[in-house]
Amino acid sequence: MSGIYIHIPFCKQACHYCDFHFSTNLKKKDEMVLALAKEIEMRKSEFQDEIVETIYFGGGTPSILSIEDLKFLIDEVYRNYKVVENPEITVEANPDDLNENRIIELSKNKVNRLSIGIQSFFEDDLKLMNRAHNAEEAKKCLETATQYFDNISIDLIYGVPEMSNEKWLQNIETALSFGVPHISSYALTVEPKTALHSYIQKGIIPQPDDEVAQEHFQILVDKLSENGFIHYELSNFGKENHFSKNNSSYWLGKKYIGIGPSAHSYDGKNRGWNISNNSLYIKSIQENKLPIEFETLTKTDRYNEYIMTGLRTIWGVSLERIEQEFGKTYLDYLLNQSKKHMEQSLLEFVKSSEVETVLKTTKKGKFLSDGIASDLFLLNLE
Repeated sequence: MSGIYIHIPFCKQACHYCDFHFSTNLKKKDEMVLALAKEIEMRKSEFQDEIVETIYFGGGTPSILSIEDLKFLIDEVYRNYKVVENPEITVEANPDDLNENRIIELSKNKVNRLSIGIQSFFEDDLKLMNRAHNAEEAKKCLETATQYFDNISIDLIYGVPEMSNEKWLQNIETALSFGVPHISSYALTVEPKTALHSYIQKGIIPQPDDEVAQEHFQILVDKLSENGFIHYELSNFGKENHFSKNNSSYWLGKKYIGIGPSAHSYDGKNRGWNISNNSLYIKSIQENKLPIEFETLTKTDRYNEYIMTGLRTIWGVSLERIEQEFGKTYLDYLLNQSKKHMEQSLLEFVKSSEVETVLKTTKKGKFLSDGIASDLFLLNLE
Protein backbone atom coordinates (compact mmCIF):
# COMPACT_ATOMS: atom_id res chain seq x y z
CA MET A 1 0.00 0.00 0.00
CA SER A 2 1.18 3.53 -0.77
CA GLY A 3 0.13 7.13 -0.25
CA ILE A 4 -0.24 10.40 -2.10
CA TYR A 5 0.52 13.69 -0.37
CA ILE A 6 -0.76 16.92 -1.96
CA HIS A 7 0.82 20.17 -0.77
CA ILE A 8 -1.42 23.23 -0.85
CA PRO A 9 1.04 26.15 -0.58
CA PHE A 10 -1.30 28.94 0.52
CA CYS A 11 -2.22 30.51 3.87
CA LYS A 12 -4.32 33.50 4.92
CA GLN A 13 -1.47 34.73 7.10
CA ALA A 14 1.94 33.57 8.29
CA CYS A 15 2.17 31.85 11.69
CA HIS A 16 5.20 33.17 13.55
CA TYR A 17 6.75 29.72 14.10
CA CYS A 18 6.18 28.17 10.66
CA ASP A 19 8.98 27.42 8.20
CA PHE A 20 6.93 25.30 5.74
CA HIS A 21 6.61 26.46 2.14
CA PHE A 22 3.55 28.66 1.59
CA SER A 23 2.41 32.00 0.18
CA THR A 24 -0.20 34.44 1.46
CA ASN A 25 -0.72 35.65 -2.11
CA LEU A 26 -3.66 33.69 -3.51
CA LYS A 27 -3.58 35.11 -7.05
CA LYS A 28 -2.17 31.91 -8.51
CA LYS A 29 -4.52 29.56 -6.62
CA ASP A 30 -6.54 28.47 -9.66
CA GLU A 31 -3.37 27.95 -11.73
CA MET A 32 -1.89 25.96 -8.86
CA VAL A 33 -4.88 23.61 -8.63
CA LEU A 34 -4.61 22.85 -12.36
CA ALA A 35 -0.85 22.30 -12.02
CA LEU A 36 -1.38 19.92 -9.08
CA ALA A 37 -3.90 17.95 -11.12
CA LYS A 38 -1.48 17.76 -14.02
CA GLU A 39 1.38 16.56 -11.81
CA ILE A 40 -0.91 13.86 -10.41
CA GLU A 41 -1.43 12.64 -13.97
CA MET A 42 2.22 13.06 -15.04
CA ARG A 43 3.46 10.82 -12.24
CA LYS A 44 1.00 7.94 -12.47
CA SER A 45 3.63 5.65 -14.02
CA GLU A 46 5.51 5.71 -10.69
CA PHE A 47 2.62 3.86 -9.04
CA GLN A 48 1.65 1.42 -11.80
CA ASP A 49 2.14 -1.52 -9.44
CA GLU A 50 0.97 0.25 -6.29
CA ILE A 51 -2.41 0.65 -4.61
CA VAL A 52 -3.11 4.01 -2.97
CA GLU A 53 -4.31 3.66 0.60
CA THR A 54 -4.10 7.29 1.73
CA ILE A 55 -4.60 10.73 0.19
CA TYR A 56 -3.42 13.59 2.38
CA PHE A 57 -3.89 17.32 1.77
CA GLY A 58 -1.23 19.21 3.73
CA GLY A 59 0.20 22.69 3.59
CA GLY A 60 0.01 25.52 3.92
CA THR A 61 -3.70 25.50 4.58
CA PRO A 62 -5.64 23.03 2.41
CA SER A 63 -8.95 24.22 3.83
CA ILE A 64 -8.35 27.45 1.91
CA LEU A 65 -9.41 25.54 -1.23
CA SER A 66 -13.04 25.30 -2.29
CA ILE A 67 -14.93 22.02 -1.98
CA GLU A 68 -14.92 21.89 -5.78
CA ASP A 69 -11.11 22.19 -5.88
CA LEU A 70 -10.65 19.40 -3.33
CA LYS A 71 -13.13 17.15 -5.12
CA PHE A 72 -11.42 17.84 -8.46
CA LEU A 73 -8.01 16.81 -7.09
CA ILE A 74 -9.37 13.70 -5.36
CA ASP A 75 -11.11 12.69 -8.58
CA GLU A 76 -7.80 13.11 -10.44
CA VAL A 77 -6.16 10.66 -8.06
CA TYR A 78 -8.96 8.15 -8.61
CA ARG A 79 -8.76 8.67 -12.39
CA ASN A 80 -5.02 7.99 -12.58
CA TYR A 81 -4.27 5.50 -9.78
CA LYS A 82 -5.60 2.30 -8.24
CA VAL A 83 -7.21 3.26 -4.93
CA VAL A 84 -8.37 0.94 -2.14
CA GLU A 85 -12.09 0.70 -1.47
CA ASN A 86 -12.01 2.85 1.69
CA PRO A 87 -8.90 5.04 1.59
CA GLU A 88 -8.04 7.43 4.39
CA ILE A 89 -8.52 10.92 2.87
CA THR A 90 -7.32 13.67 5.19
CA VAL A 91 -7.63 17.44 4.84
CA GLU A 92 -5.65 19.71 7.14
CA ALA A 93 -7.90 22.59 8.18
CA ASN A 94 -7.85 25.71 10.30
CA PRO A 95 -10.77 26.47 12.64
CA ASP A 96 -11.57 29.78 10.90
CA ASP A 97 -12.29 27.85 7.69
CA LEU A 98 -14.63 25.37 9.36
CA ASN A 99 -18.05 26.90 9.74
CA GLU A 100 -21.01 24.51 9.88
CA ASN A 101 -21.82 24.69 6.15
CA ARG A 102 -18.21 24.02 5.23
CA ILE A 103 -17.99 21.01 7.55
CA ILE A 104 -21.23 19.56 6.13
CA GLU A 105 -19.96 20.04 2.56
CA LEU A 106 -16.70 18.28 3.41
CA SER A 107 -18.54 15.38 5.04
CA LYS A 108 -20.61 14.81 1.90
CA ASN A 109 -17.49 14.23 -0.20
CA LYS A 110 -14.84 11.51 -0.08
CA VAL A 111 -12.93 13.31 2.70
CA ASN A 112 -13.24 11.13 5.82
CA ARG A 113 -10.62 12.60 8.16
CA LEU A 114 -9.94 16.14 9.37
CA SER A 115 -6.67 17.31 10.88
CA ILE A 116 -7.50 20.58 12.62
CA GLY A 117 -4.78 23.06 13.58
CA ILE A 118 -6.06 24.15 16.99
CA GLN A 119 -2.58 24.68 18.59
CA SER A 120 -4.09 26.22 21.75
CA PHE A 121 -7.45 27.05 23.30
CA PHE A 122 -6.05 30.24 24.85
CA GLU A 123 -6.24 33.64 23.16
CA ASP A 124 -2.81 34.87 24.27
CA ASP A 125 -1.07 31.77 22.86
CA LEU A 126 -2.86 32.13 19.53
CA LYS A 127 -1.85 35.79 19.29
CA LEU A 128 1.78 34.94 20.11
CA MET A 129 1.76 32.37 17.28
CA ASN A 130 -0.13 34.76 14.95
CA ARG A 131 -2.81 32.16 14.24
CA ALA A 132 -5.71 33.24 11.98
CA HIS A 133 -8.37 31.89 14.36
CA ASN A 134 -9.38 32.71 17.93
CA ALA A 135 -10.14 30.48 20.91
CA GLU A 136 -13.91 30.65 20.41
CA GLU A 137 -13.58 29.54 16.77
CA ALA A 138 -11.39 26.63 17.90
CA LYS A 139 -14.09 25.32 20.25
CA LYS A 140 -17.00 26.06 17.92
CA CYS A 141 -15.47 24.20 14.98
CA LEU A 142 -14.82 21.12 17.12
CA GLU A 143 -18.38 21.13 18.48
CA THR A 144 -19.64 20.99 14.90
CA ALA A 145 -16.96 18.82 13.29
CA THR A 146 -17.43 16.00 15.81
CA GLN A 147 -21.10 15.78 14.77
CA TYR A 148 -20.16 14.99 11.15
CA PHE A 149 -16.75 13.27 11.32
CA ASP A 150 -15.75 10.27 13.40
CA ASN A 151 -12.07 10.55 12.46
CA ILE A 152 -10.64 13.86 13.66
CA SER A 153 -7.13 14.78 14.70
CA ILE A 154 -6.18 18.04 16.35
CA ASP A 155 -2.78 19.71 16.70
CA LEU A 156 -1.61 21.21 19.97
CA ILE A 157 1.66 23.04 20.70
CA TYR A 158 3.44 22.85 24.06
CA GLY A 159 6.51 24.59 25.44
CA VAL A 160 5.05 28.00 24.59
CA PRO A 161 6.84 30.80 26.52
CA GLU A 162 5.16 31.59 29.84
CA MET A 163 2.75 28.63 29.54
CA SER A 164 2.42 27.04 32.98
CA ASN A 165 1.92 23.32 33.56
CA GLU A 166 -1.61 24.06 34.74
CA LYS A 167 -2.45 25.99 31.58
CA TRP A 168 -1.03 23.21 29.40
CA LEU A 169 -3.09 20.64 31.29
CA GLN A 170 -6.20 22.78 30.67
CA ASN A 171 -5.42 22.71 26.94
CA ILE A 172 -5.25 18.90 26.98
CA GLU A 173 -8.45 18.56 29.05
CA THR A 174 -10.31 20.91 26.72
CA ALA A 175 -9.20 18.80 23.75
CA LEU A 176 -10.34 15.61 25.50
CA SER A 177 -13.75 17.13 26.26
CA PHE A 178 -14.59 17.02 22.54
CA GLY A 179 -13.96 13.28 22.29
CA VAL A 180 -11.51 13.45 19.36
CA PRO A 181 -9.74 10.10 18.72
CA HIS A 182 -6.34 11.49 17.67
CA ILE A 183 -4.04 14.23 18.93
CA SER A 184 -0.75 15.39 17.40
CA SER A 185 1.33 17.55 19.71
CA TYR A 186 4.62 19.30 19.11
CA ALA A 187 7.05 21.39 21.11
CA LEU A 188 7.28 24.99 19.94
CA THR A 189 10.46 25.01 17.88
CA VAL A 190 12.34 28.15 16.88
CA GLU A 191 13.25 27.78 13.22
CA PRO A 192 15.72 30.15 11.49
CA LYS A 193 14.25 32.94 9.35
CA THR A 194 10.85 32.79 11.04
CA ALA A 195 9.15 35.73 12.73
CA LEU A 196 9.39 33.86 16.06
CA HIS A 197 13.18 33.63 15.68
CA SER A 198 13.36 37.36 14.96
CA TYR A 199 11.18 38.30 17.96
CA ILE A 200 13.29 36.14 20.29
CA GLN A 201 16.50 37.69 18.94
CA LYS A 202 15.04 41.14 19.65
CA GLY A 203 13.89 40.13 23.15
CA ILE A 204 10.20 40.65 22.33
CA ILE A 205 9.33 37.00 23.07
CA PRO A 206 11.24 34.83 25.60
CA GLN A 207 13.22 31.83 24.37
CA PRO A 208 11.25 28.56 24.85
CA ASP A 209 12.62 26.54 27.77
CA ASP A 210 13.61 22.92 26.99
CA GLU A 211 12.97 21.80 30.58
CA VAL A 212 9.46 23.27 30.49
CA ALA A 213 8.82 21.54 27.14
CA GLN A 214 9.94 18.22 28.63
CA GLU A 215 7.61 18.69 31.62
CA HIS A 216 4.73 19.48 29.25
CA PHE A 217 5.55 16.39 27.21
CA GLN A 218 5.35 14.12 30.27
CA ILE A 219 2.05 15.71 31.34
CA LEU A 220 0.73 15.07 27.82
CA VAL A 221 1.88 11.43 27.76
CA ASP A 222 0.43 10.68 31.19
CA LYS A 223 -2.91 12.45 30.64
CA LEU A 224 -3.57 10.93 27.22
CA SER A 225 -2.57 7.47 28.45
CA GLU A 226 -5.09 7.79 31.29
CA ASN A 227 -7.74 8.52 28.65
CA GLY A 228 -7.12 5.50 26.44
CA PHE A 229 -4.77 7.02 23.86
CA ILE A 230 -1.86 4.99 22.50
CA HIS A 231 1.40 6.90 22.17
CA TYR A 232 2.32 5.33 18.84
CA GLU A 233 4.80 7.95 17.64
CA LEU A 234 6.78 10.65 19.42
CA SER A 235 4.29 13.42 18.56
CA ASN A 236 1.18 11.34 17.86
CA PHE A 237 -1.47 9.78 20.08
CA GLY A 238 -4.43 7.79 18.83
CA LYS A 239 -7.29 5.72 20.14
CA GLU A 240 -7.47 2.12 18.93
CA ASN A 241 -8.02 2.00 15.14
CA HIS A 242 -7.44 5.75 14.82
CA PHE A 243 -3.71 5.96 14.13
CA SER A 244 -2.97 8.16 11.11
CA LYS A 245 -2.49 5.72 8.22
CA ASN A 246 -0.79 8.46 6.21
CA ASN A 247 1.81 9.31 8.83
CA SER A 248 2.31 5.68 9.85
CA SER A 249 3.22 4.83 6.27
CA TYR A 250 6.08 7.37 6.43
CA TRP A 251 7.44 5.89 9.64
CA LEU A 252 7.12 2.34 8.34
CA GLY A 253 9.01 3.16 5.14
CA LYS A 254 6.14 2.76 2.66
CA LYS A 255 6.24 4.46 -0.74
CA TYR A 256 4.57 7.82 -1.31
CA ILE A 257 4.35 10.49 -3.98
CA GLY A 258 4.46 14.16 -2.97
CA ILE A 259 2.49 16.46 -5.28
CA GLY A 260 3.00 20.25 -5.31
CA PRO A 261 5.79 22.74 -4.58
CA SER A 262 8.23 21.57 -1.85
CA ALA A 263 6.52 18.15 -1.58
CA HIS A 264 8.76 15.13 -0.97
CA SER A 265 8.48 11.63 -2.46
CA TYR A 266 9.98 8.25 -1.56
CA ASP A 267 10.05 4.95 -3.46
CA GLY A 268 12.03 2.80 -1.05
CA LYS A 269 15.43 3.63 -2.54
CA ASN A 270 15.19 7.19 -3.84
CA ARG A 271 13.99 10.41 -2.26
CA GLY A 272 12.72 13.30 -4.33
CA TRP A 273 11.64 16.85 -3.64
CA ASN A 274 9.82 19.41 -5.76
CA ILE A 275 11.00 22.98 -6.19
CA SER A 276 9.89 25.31 -3.37
CA ASN A 277 8.66 28.15 -5.57
CA ASN A 278 5.03 28.47 -6.64
CA SER A 279 5.61 30.37 -9.89
CA LEU A 280 8.47 28.14 -11.04
CA TYR A 281 6.51 25.03 -10.09
CA ILE A 282 3.49 26.10 -12.15
CA LYS A 283 5.66 27.15 -15.11
CA SER A 284 7.53 23.84 -15.12
CA ILE A 285 4.33 21.75 -14.99
CA GLN A 286 2.77 23.83 -17.77
CA GLU A 287 5.85 23.01 -19.88
CA ASN A 288 5.36 19.29 -19.13
CA LYS A 289 8.49 19.14 -16.96
CA LEU A 290 8.53 17.68 -13.47
CA PRO A 291 10.23 20.23 -11.16
CA ILE A 292 11.78 17.51 -9.01
CA GLU A 293 15.25 16.51 -7.86
CA PHE A 294 16.12 12.98 -6.74
CA GLU A 295 18.81 11.44 -4.61
CA THR A 296 19.52 7.73 -4.35
CA LEU A 297 19.82 6.73 -0.70
CA THR A 298 22.89 4.72 0.24
CA LYS A 299 22.60 1.73 2.53
CA THR A 300 23.89 3.96 5.35
CA ASP A 301 21.25 6.62 4.56
CA ARG A 302 18.52 3.98 4.74
CA TYR A 303 19.93 2.58 7.99
CA ASN A 304 19.99 6.05 9.57
CA GLU A 305 16.43 6.80 8.44
CA TYR A 306 15.20 3.50 9.87
CA ILE A 307 16.89 4.24 13.21
CA MET A 308 15.33 7.73 13.33
CA THR A 309 11.80 6.64 12.43
CA GLY A 310 11.92 3.39 14.38
CA LEU A 311 12.91 4.98 17.67
CA ARG A 312 10.09 7.54 17.33
CA THR A 313 7.44 4.81 17.16
CA ILE A 314 5.96 2.01 19.25
CA TRP A 315 7.28 -0.44 16.65
CA GLY A 316 10.91 0.28 17.52
CA VAL A 317 13.98 -0.89 15.59
CA SER A 318 14.06 -4.60 14.71
CA LEU A 319 17.49 -6.15 15.31
CA GLU A 320 16.60 -8.94 12.88
CA ARG A 321 15.75 -6.43 10.16
CA ILE A 322 18.99 -4.54 10.76
CA GLU A 323 21.04 -7.70 10.29
CA GLN A 324 19.06 -8.98 7.29
CA GLU A 325 18.77 -5.68 5.42
CA PHE A 326 22.04 -3.99 6.35
CA GLY A 327 24.41 -6.69 7.61
CA LYS A 328 26.26 -7.70 10.76
CA THR A 329 28.59 -4.68 10.72
CA TYR A 330 25.60 -2.36 11.11
CA LEU A 331 24.06 -4.54 13.82
CA ASP A 332 27.29 -4.66 15.83
CA TYR A 333 27.64 -0.88 15.55
CA LEU A 334 24.04 -0.37 16.73
CA LEU A 335 24.46 -2.70 19.71
CA ASN A 336 27.70 -1.02 20.73
CA GLN A 337 26.33 2.54 20.40
CA SER A 338 23.19 1.59 22.32
CA LYS A 339 25.03 0.46 25.47
CA LYS A 340 25.46 3.87 27.11
CA HIS A 341 21.81 4.77 26.48
CA MET A 342 20.69 1.48 27.99
CA GLU A 343 22.86 2.12 31.05
CA GLN A 344 21.04 5.46 31.43
CA SER A 345 17.65 3.66 31.05
CA LEU A 346 16.88 5.58 27.85
CA LEU A 347 16.80 2.51 25.59
CA GLU A 348 15.68 -1.09 26.13
CA PHE A 349 15.36 -4.36 24.24
CA VAL A 350 11.82 -5.73 23.94
CA LYS A 351 10.88 -9.17 22.64
CA SER A 352 8.12 -8.46 20.09
CA SER A 353 7.75 -12.08 18.99
CA GLU A 354 9.48 -15.45 19.31
CA VAL A 355 11.84 -14.50 16.51
CA GLU A 356 12.10 -10.72 16.79
CA THR A 357 13.72 -8.38 19.30
CA VAL A 358 13.27 -4.63 18.93
CA LEU A 359 15.17 -1.67 20.34
CA LYS A 360 12.88 0.98 21.83
CA THR A 361 13.10 4.14 23.86
CA THR A 362 11.92 3.87 27.45
CA LYS A 363 9.40 6.31 28.88
CA LYS A 364 12.36 8.33 30.16
CA GLY A 365 14.03 8.29 26.75
CA LYS A 366 11.00 8.99 24.55
CA PHE A 367 11.29 12.81 24.63
CA LEU A 368 15.00 12.49 23.75
CA SER A 369 14.49 9.98 20.92
CA ASP A 370 15.73 12.23 18.09
CA GLY A 371 18.96 13.01 19.93
CA ILE A 372 19.47 9.34 20.84
CA ALA A 373 18.84 8.32 17.23
CA SER A 374 21.45 10.77 15.93
CA ASP A 375 23.99 9.19 18.28
CA LEU A 376 23.19 5.79 16.74
CA PHE A 377 23.66 7.06 13.19
CA LEU A 378 26.46 5.54 11.21
CA LEU A 379 28.63 7.85 9.09
CA ASN A 380 30.87 7.20 6.11
CA LEU A 381 30.70 3.39 6.07
CA GLU A 382 30.19 3.44 2.28
